[in-house]
Order: sequence, then structure tokens, then C-alpha cells
Amino acid sequence: MRHETKAMNTTVLILPGIGNSGPDHWQSLWEKANPAFVRVQQRDWDCPVCEEWLENLEMTVARFGAGAVLVAHSLACLLVAHWAARTHLAVKGALLVAPPNPDGPNFPKEVTGFSPLPIKPFAFPSIVVASSNDPYASLDFAKAAASAWGSCFVSVGAAGHINSDSGLGEWREGFALFQQLAANDACLALPQPRRE
Repeated sequence: MRHETKAMNTTVLILPGIGNSGPDHWQSLWEKANPAFVRVQQRDWDCPVCEEWLENLEMTVARFGAGAVLVAHSLACLLVAHWAARTHLAVKGALLVAPPNPDGPNFPKEVTGFSPLPIKPFAFPSIVVASSNDPYASLDFAKAAASAWGSCFVSVGAAGHINSDSGLGEWREGFALFQQLAANDACLALPQPRRE
């Protein structure tokens, strides 16, 4: 299904997490339906090294320019946080879905260099989306990350890791959040993250 919206004039960089996003993942379905959506490929999806993923993201953003929107899932949310803390490049915004806790008990041991998590506010609008029963992070962790990054925070209830196993299909709720972000009204009608 093609999504007709003014947001489609925006280049969208799809950033999957560890293992890449399979054909039934909402990221893959969005990409398939929208020619403006481009997946950022990584050399090694199974044993991610933060520095390598960072370099690739930096080069990709430099190529597509400041109008790009980042759509990150899982480990890629942490990638965006590390990138935002270092880059001098700009993007239009970032949708960060199911950020995992890099110091949590279920964080993959094959991952290198994503901890400690940067807590510097982003220079661009962002939305953090989390689930109440995500095995990789608690809602409290996701709320704290959103607050540190200056992101809007959205809980979608019990949706696991918000991936293909969650049975979300095209995940229209998430696409609506992306559309708000791409239209520069990311926080309209969204709860603000707690500032403590």
C-alpha cells in the first residue's frame, strides 16, 4: 500500500537494528511501499560495531542532506544517539522505535561499542516509541532516554519489541507518528517526556 502524503517528498533513511529487518517488519513494508524510503545498509548486521555503523550513517546523511528523516528500530536508536552526539550534519528529524538498554540483561553480546549511551539533547526533533513489555528495555528506560534526548515520548502498550514478531503489519500508528515528524509538527498532540 502506497502512503500518499506530503511527507513523501522527504527522503527517509531506514535504520534497522541487529540482524537487519526482515520482509514482514514494518520498516521493510514502509520501504517497499514508498520509493523515497532508503535502507542504510551495514557491512555486518549480526555483530555490529558502533564506530563502523556510525561512519556509514555519517556518509549516508552527508549524501542525502539535511532534509532526511531517520526511522530507527532497536539498536539503530542507540546508533542515532551516538551519531547525534558527534555529527555536525543536520537532519529533519528521527523516529526512534524500541530503543534497547545497552546495559540491560538481554542486550546482545555480539554488539560492540554502543555503551555508554549518550544523554546529550538532539539538535533535531525526535519521537521515542516504546512498548510496556519490550524484553530489551523497560518503559522507564525509554522515558529517561527520551527526556535526555529532548524527544517526545509515546507508549504503544504491550507490543513486545515492536518488530515483526509483534504482528503489527504495516504499523499504521507508527506511520502516523512518522508523518507528524516529517511535517514538522512532531510533538503536536503527543505527551511530552517527563523532565526530572
